[in-house]
Amino acid sequence: MHLSRYLRQIQVWGVEAQETIMSSTVLVAGLGGLGSAASLYLAAAGVRKLVLVDHDVVKESDLNRQVLHWTRDLGALKVESAEEKLRSLNPDVNFVLYREKLESLSRVEELVREVDVVVDALDNWTSRFLLNRACVNLGKPFVHAAVEGLKGWLTVIHPPHTPCLACILSNPPEKGSVPVAGPLPGILGCMQALETLKVITGFGKTLTGRLLFFDGLEGSVEIYEVRKKVNCPACS
Repeated sequence: MHLSRYLRQIQVWGVEAQETIMSSTVLVAGLGGLGSAASLYLAAAGVRKLVLVDHDVVKESDLNRQVLHWTRDLGALKVESAEEKLRSLNPDVNFVLYREKLESLSRVEELVREVDVVVDALDNWTSRFLLNRACVNLGKPFVHAAVEGLKGWLTVIHPPHTPCLACILSNPPEKGSVPVAGPLPGILGCMQALETLKVITGFGKTLTGRLLFFDGLEGSVEIYEVRKKVNCPACS
């Protein structure tokens, strides 16, 4: 990779941090609205390897927010549609694709074990909690975000030092299709990419131990302290 590509961000965090990014591996679980934005900016930032996981194909109703998937991609596998755009953006990034749904803890641990940071861009809570448990078991940093309507939230989980997802959301809403305004997952997904880069480089203060709540209707951002839950089923 040529450092000149990353000159503007090197001016922010320096050459050493950029070289760390260029030797890192990130798992992006889910290539919908959140995953499209997060993986786009991680590839642009020069992450060495992106492990992309999604079981689904591109549908017309995805196109208002899943910006890696275009009209021509209808019916295509999301992992392949995403890789095509990301490789065109930055051909120096290596990609590993898995077309599968995260349903087994042992399998999720196989995936998580080989990466430096995990980005949770999933759309179902069963798989999210499996990913959370795998990260807790293996001590891997986990950047979580979720959206609905015009609202969303974001946190960074870094076991064993911080509360895990099960501490923060003991009774999450389990729904099928949720309403989502197109730009919202783009905003939260970009923030996931930024938090991931901060975790990788150690630059700045991450959202560990804190939950950022974004209200697009009101144009407001609030940050709440979060604590470990006594007797948490995942991390206690």
